[in-house]
Amino acid sequence: MEKIRWGILGCGKIANKFAADLRLVKDAELVAIASRNPKKIAAFTAEFPVPLVFHTYEALAASPDVDVIYVATPHGFHRDHTLLCLQHKKAVLCEKAFALNTYQVQDMIAAARKHNTFLMEAFWTKFLPQYQKVSTLIKSGDIGEVKLVQADFGFRAEKPTPQRLYDPTLGGGALLDIGIYPVFLALSFLGKPVDVKAVMKPYSSGVDEQIAMTLAFENGALANLSATFAADTPVEATIVGTAGYIRMSNRFHNATSHITMVKDRQPPQTIEVHREEGYGYQFEARHVNSCLNKGLTESPVMCHADSLLLIETLDRIRKSCGIRYEADRQ
Repeated sequence: MEKIRWGILGCGKIANKFAADLRLVKDAELVAIASRNPKKIAAFTAEFPVPLVFHTYEALAASPDVDVIYVATPHGFHRDHTLLCLQHKKAVLCEKAFALNTYQVQDMIAAARKHNTFLMEAFWTKFLPQYQKVSTLIKSGDIGEVKLVQADFGFRAEKPTPQRLYDPTLGGGALLDIGIYPVFLALSFLGKPVDVKAVMKPYSSGVDEQIAMTLAFENGALANLSATFAADTPVEATIVGTAGYIRMSNRFHNATSHITMVKDRQPPQTIEVHREEGYGYQFEARHVNSCLNKGLTESPVMCHADSLLLIETLDRIRKSCGIRYEADRQ
């Protein structure tokens, strides 16, 4: 089996998790890492020895020994780092939020098309067995027509607080960091909202420490969503239909989520799903490999239109409650 050669741009916590799960992808090989921080490189390579270590992102993007690059830097850098990789004809899996606003995402997609090169937002939740199962149940009509989505995501930010959480230049704030998950879930099952309203409590830096959102949809459905850095929340999601509901508990967005379904007011039914070792990032990596092996430049599962709808909705939410980034003026 010819392996696809992966590089990782950035050495943060999520890069370590992705690297660990890449070991579970049979046709993938992690060959390179790039970071501007020597201490982070040393810590990363101690756990994940790689043949190629770069101290500039430009060197990684230019390497002829890398097929695809996972961009794992903060949101505020995603556009520039993705464009750098695409200019060197490197396939890109870029962490979410894809970028800071719609204009930046449009730039990224335009570059991918110009260079005829693969680009996908790393929304790992969409590839997890739990999400796939819930999606199948909803499409099959098991709970009837979806009328309400309720989802929360919150944790109490520990001291010292990571800079990325509250720095507006990095895309800080609860919405883009964790609120993106409830928003993604609502859009997945209800489509494009016709109305968006939000309120937020700002941190001293001006970004949102807490945010509450209500989305309305053409079929009359609603979504009540929230995110916070001020408190630990259940991190659960409930999708309510005309004939029952599905609850995703134990951190609905990740591989440990548990699913129960209630139909026609009967006792809850536990839904079993396939589980694997690892964090769950291997599923999206396998999908990217499959796309590259087929010569695709866009994922049929997490397509560019999906990323555009998500960032456009996030922009509408920010406008509703007054969250602004310097990048919005560009």
